[in-house]
Amino acid sequence: MKSLLLVMICSKMRARIKHISLTAVSLGALLVAIPVLGQDSPESLLPPGFGDAAPSPSPAPAAAPTPAPGPVSARPATPQPSDSSTRPGADGNVPDLGSVSPSLTLDENGDLDLNALDDALQSQYRLSAGERRSMVEIGVLTPQHNGLAVDAFGQEGGQYLTNLIRNLRGPIISRWGSILLRRTLLSKVTSPENVNPADWTAERAWRLLLMGEADAARSLVMKVDGDNYTPRLYEVAMQAHLATADPAGICPLVDGGARVSDAPTWTMFRPICASFVGEQSRATSLLQQARRDKAATGIDYLLAEKTIGAGFEGRRAVTILWDDIEFFNNWRFGLGAATGVEPPDRLYAKAGRHVQGWRVRAPMLSMDSRMKAADIAAAIGVVSSQAMVDLYSAAYDDPEASDDRRALASVLRQAYTNDTAESRLAAMHDLWGRSKGTLTRYSAKILTARAAAKIPPADALGDQSADLIASMLAAGLDRSAIRWADIVDQGSDGWALLAVASPTRNIPISYGALDDFGDADASEGQLRSKFLLAAVAGLGRADQQTIDDFASDLELDLGRSTRWTKAIQSAAQRGQQGTVALLAAVGMQGRNWKAMSPLHLYHIMQSLKRVGLEPEARMIAAEALSRT
Repeated sequence: MKSLLLVMICSKMRARIKHISLTAVSLGALLVAIPVLGQDSPESLLPPGFGDAAPSPSPAPAAAPTPAPGPVSARPATPQPSDSSTRPGADGNVPDLGSVSPSLTLDENGDLDLNALDDALQSQYRLSAGERRSMVEIGVLTPQHNGLAVDAFGQEGGQYLTNLIRNLRGPIISRWGSILLRRTLLSKVTSPENVNPADWTAERAWRLLLMGEADAARSLVMKVDGDNYTPRLYEVAMQAHLATADPAGICPLVDGGARVSDAPTWTMFRPICASFVGEQSRATSLLQQARRDKAATGIDYLLAEKTIGAGFEGRRAVTILWDDIEFFNNWRFGLGAATGVEPPDRLYAKAGRHVQGWRVRAPMLSMDSRMKAADIAAAIGVVSSQAMVDLYSAAYDDPEASDDRRALASVLRQAYTNDTAESRLAAMHDLWGRSKGTLTRYSAKILTARAAAKIPPADALGDQSADLIASMLAAGLDRSAIRWADIVDQGSDGWALLAVASPTRNIPISYGALDDFGDADASEGQLRSKFLLAAVAGLGRADQQTIDDFASDLELDLGRSTRWTKAIQSAAQRGQQGTVALLAAVGMQGRNWKAMSPLHLYHIMQSLKRVGLEPEARMIAAEALSRT
């Protein structure tokens, strides 16, 4: 009996070794075949030298997501031995016969339990202590790559910082506020006390997803080694990979995720991942079991089946019909985009606007689909001015792009290449005029920023200077905008933009100029005048008497105190850039700038300047004036 058992084991091992080799080849082929959105590092949305002393006029590229089908309920992870040397096969090789024999059992019929043998032969991949990444500092961006310093949150406790992130329940009004928050959440910072570093990473990544930053969220969760994952990080990592339409990236997480969570998505990914490595018969068996258990139904099940058909040697023809589908979720976006059957526009319209950020950066989608998402994505800070221009340039040369999209690209080309400044400006006005809605009008200014920077200042263009300056500042081109300082009239819109956004303090700000701007401000409640006063006062660009006099005219009390104002001022006094950035985002939540409090804007300006983030403060102030 023992001899027979040994023969069976050896035979099984030889087959298993062969299978492992074939699996490695299959997986390699899969990773080449499946489109993935990964980037080595996130795109920077700041122009080169932004915030530096040296001038540099040219730019450079930079609601909770509905959960996948079924509820997510987590249970504590099974404790794992920390010493990898105690596990059979810790070196990544197939273990010897002696190391697996203790785990072999006979099933109820007296036969060898092949499932137990499969588990015993499964290679255990663990990093040695010297190769494991530290949990002390986790992040993607360093100060050399636009990140904040490692001590950006000072000694703040993890629960407090986590609660701040969770309190970001709505969209951020400001594009520049979103860009700053993105940098903050991605920065490689010291993990705070009183919170698991993996959970701290998960909350940051989750917020990035809500901002439309799917690539950034995925890059952040991948900074944590698998051995350190928590139930929350498993959940967020899955959503991040779905948001980037990267189902293959979820496969290394499936076993661990299934151990700590009852979410049906983990059940559905077992057959999907089996198909990706060429185990189509096993994929079919697991899929049938999932169907019997009703882990997913309807279109969610069909999308899983279609994804299985896209695996190695998959031979499934599945038709996806969206006609009767009424709801959008991450599962439908991720698997639909990955298999070429993305949701229709009516479902996108029901999703949060952050989904447009996922959509615009998905290279497997059509050019028309990505351009439909570009305006919103740019306005919320997901794509830069340069990235917008690149997208339109690609549409200009894409024969499959619609005529309307190619026509817009042609107009943009004229804005950059026409012979005279007047004709280039006319093309810009054409683009600005075609935009409808607050977000799209602002995104049109982002699109034309570099074209506006090419227009030389001229007295004849003085009445159009405000639009040109607003366009340049939308992309952070403050040193290009300041060239118009001698052209704009005091008290005009162009003067107000330069008064808050100039990288130097050479714009005179008198009570008379502020009063002229206030007289011309016909907005309800003189909101633009209040924003101008809040920015000028917060940045310290006018004397106190001038500020007091204009505040009295507007009946605006900048000395009022709230719990939020005390919190952001206290963080600024301690020099905590990261905490100030989080609190600034908390104070800029809403659907549009009418929801913004001038008092909040004043304290945001003052606090950002105090912690060395004045360039970001100036751009937020200019945006407030441009979008109201």
